[in-house]
Amino acid sequence: MANNVKLAPLHDRVVVKPAPGDEKTAGGIIIPDTAKEKPQRGTVVAAGPGKKDEPVSVKAGDTVLYGKYAGTEIQLDGDNLLIMRESDILAVL
Repeated sequence: MANNVKLAPLHDRVVVKPAPGDEKTAGGIIIPDTAKEKPQRGTVVAAGPGKKDEPVSVKAGDTVLYGKYAGTEIQLDGDNLLIMRESDILAVL
């Protein structure tokens, strides 16, 4: 995992590296790229300091669940990352 991210999120923003999607079904059928679902689990790479009265409760290295359409996709140094608000995170695993 890349802990040396050159990206510092502001306020209550969090940078998440999505977990890789499933390549096969349980029965062994290979899933084509066009039919893969967007992952809803990932690892926090960086977190901002939070709002004035609300510090961010997640930290780098936490595994989180987030909404299917949460965040904005970016590419940084060849990695696909998501930037989202902390409120878009549903749970910490």
